[in-house]
Amino acid sequence: MSGGVDSSVAAALLVKQGYQVVGLTMKLYNHEGAGIARDTIRGCCSLDAILRAQAVCHTLGIPHYSIDLVDEFEHYVIEDFISEYISGRTPNPCVRCNTYIKWGALFEKARQLGCDKIATGHYARIQNGNGEYQLWRAADPKKDQAYALWGIPRERLENTLLPLGELAKPQVREIASELGQKTAQTPDSQEICFVPDGDYGEFLIGRAPILEETGLGGELVEETGEGRRPVGSHAGYPFYTVGQRKGLGGGFPEARYVLRTEPATNRVVIGKRERLLGSAFRVDQVNWLTDSPLHAISAQIQIRYHSPAVSGRISPCNDGADIHLNEPVEAITPGQSAAFFDGNRLIGGGRIIEVNTSPVN
Repeated sequence: MSGGVDSSVAAALLVKQGYQVVGLTMKLYNHEGAGIARDTIRGCCSLDAILRAQAVCHTLGIPHYSIDLVDEFEHYVIEDFISEYISGRTPNPCVRCNTYIKWGALFEKARQLGCDKIATGHYARIQNGNGEYQLWRAADPKKDQAYALWGIPRERLENTLLPLGELAKPQVREIASELGQKTAQTPDSQEICFVPDGDYGEFLIGRAPILEETGLGGELVEETGEGRRPVGSHAGYPFYTVGQRKGLGGGFPEARYVLRTEPATNRVVIGKRERLLGSAFRVDQVNWLTDSPLHAISAQIQIRYHSPAVSGRISPCNDGADIHLNEPVEAITPGQSAAFFDGNRLIGGGRIIEVNTSPVN
């Protein structure tokens, strides 16, 4: 329970359904050690959030515990976040948190407390199809969060409850108001929880001093149909991501976008928008929520949180899978997630590591 409206209503619905519910709030980082000022914390892990979760549990008449997962979060989420940016990739910390913290370390802590299942306020659905537990998109496509859940261990779907999967957000807030919960009007979090001011560049510099020696400042290169040409300098390759438009300087007859970063040469490569198009890429860290396919399969592939899924083929290989989309899409980004769907059913996913673009001259 993060202290927000979604997890609060999820707990209330489970109590109403007759479950014995225990509220668990995760402590995920030491603010000083993570380089985070306490007065900037507004989301989960803040004192206000913990107190809100405690108040909800008190109202529901259920026990509440704070669970210390600082070391696990540091290792699986924060260290990975830093490493990915230094490697020239754009990480997805929410996917890592779901995979290794909520359905990993927290799941194990819940078992130690005698809990049989874990429940969250995610907008997605668990369905039992002929004895096989499956993960499906939420009924409300505007709030669907299945994309960020592809890394959940398949065997833990059976022990997962997602009470909000059939509801829309206005319904959830209405339920919270009817119950008199203080969380009813808590705003949705739009930030990375450990970078609450949104300035991940400063966070990286504070946690990875090597950037000041090797990664700050370098050549900005434009890629065209005729080759490459230097067009300026950049502030540091970790501070740019594929598809970015701002911060590239001026003087171009039309907008330019980041096509890729090259850590080995400390270059940021930019180009026209059409050069962002790509239809083939490779993923690693693949996790299947169905039987692992032995041969290529057709599926719908979603490459970012709010983008539509695109039809394509997934070809398993020894170190992951090769993806070929049936139509090109913009800004396929190394480090981000590719989630695999069969209709509305989430069947797996992986981390994008290599992109083959199809530039238009």
